[in-house]
Amino acid sequence: MEIEIGIGKTGRRAYGFDEVSIVPSRRTRDPDDVDISWEIDAFAFGLPMMAAAMDAAVSPATAVEIGKLGGLAVLNLEGLQTRYEDPDPVLDEIATVPDEKATRRLQEIYKEPVKEELVVRRIREIKDGGVAAAASLTPQRVRQYAHLVLEAELDILVVQGTVVSAEHVSTRTEPLNLKEFIARFDLPVVVGGCASYQTALHLMRTGAAGVLVGVGPGNACTTRGVIGVGVPQATAIADAQAARAEHLRETGRYCQVIADGGMRTGGDIAKAIACGADAVMIGSPLTRAYEAPGRGFHWGMATFHPTLPRGARVKTEQVASLKEILVGPAHENDGTLNLFGALATSMATTGYATVKEFQKAELVVAPSIKTEGKGYQRDQRVGMGH
Repeated sequence: MEIEIGIGKTGRRAYGFDEVSIVPSRRTRDPDDVDISWEIDAFAFGLPMMAAAMDAAVSPATAVEIGKLGGLAVLNLEGLQTRYEDPDPVLDEIATVPDEKATRRLQEIYKEPVKEELVVRRIREIKDGGVAAAASLTPQRVRQYAHLVLEAELDILVVQGTVVSAEHVSTRTEPLNLKEFIARFDLPVVVGGCASYQTALHLMRTGAAGVLVGVGPGNACTTRGVIGVGVPQATAIADAQAARAEHLRETGRYCQVIADGGMRTGGDIAKAIACGADAVMIGSPLTRAYEAPGRGFHWGMATFHPTLPRGARVKTEQVASLKEILVGPAHENDGTLNLFGALATSMATTGYATVKEFQKAELVVAPSIKTEGKGYQRDQRVGMGH
């Protein structure tokens, strides 16, 4: 339904995760009977998740650990791991620089050029760990580094930017033709981000194996404030789900919808799946791991942009292991640990056995869902009152 913004301008109402809730069905299940596994192209994973291609969240070592836990980590091939032979001293410095100097210093640190030999080496370090390797490039760098990705025997390529479209118009450079590139490339390609039905559908028509849905919802992202662009995640995912159904009808091919950003708790992840996502991409929750390369800090892929930074370095604090964050056990009651145990419990509580079934769950618009009856928790800043 269109809402009048002013004379001559209307818009749809859009919803974020905090404004919707999952409705229980007529049955419940045992959590042990629930299957949360995920498949993309020829690859199968125990957890429906990708770790975001952010230097604070994913290094070759954490990629291997996440893979062994059942997930898929995405390494940023334009990040610190490929700019510095030894990124540890740089990561140490980023964690200690004062807030008022953080963005400027990040811009300086990321001026170091990407080294082609490190692109190959980092991918192989993940492969040598015995897990599937995924890595990301921005559309502007795909042509330059695609041959290195193939040489290193990467498994899944992610072409990722703030907003990626199937039709980029430029009078200055020859843009990447995603459809042509994907058709000729030997690896499955995931593309994004997007936040609307039409953009998601056009990206799916490029032949992508998956589409990332999310523009600006990340904890460290300032895109929505800097350029005023974005759609709340519940609506964006639901729109992409509709695009996936249309694409399946048109082609007979199923494209994975991956919710990218805006999820802090297991409940957020459950809502993302219930809105229509096949899997989720998370970053900031993983930076809270003892193993995380960010040393308790988190910054997005556009934080260090040389002319228009669209991110902030935020403190997340290291509180648990990667294992505890992803699959538990949890020692906190705020939903930030055992994220995928929470997903399984949500599915069991509402009676759904698989992720595909859970996508059909009933939702309600519920702005009071997190505050109703939670006065003591809010007053004492415990549980859901944090």
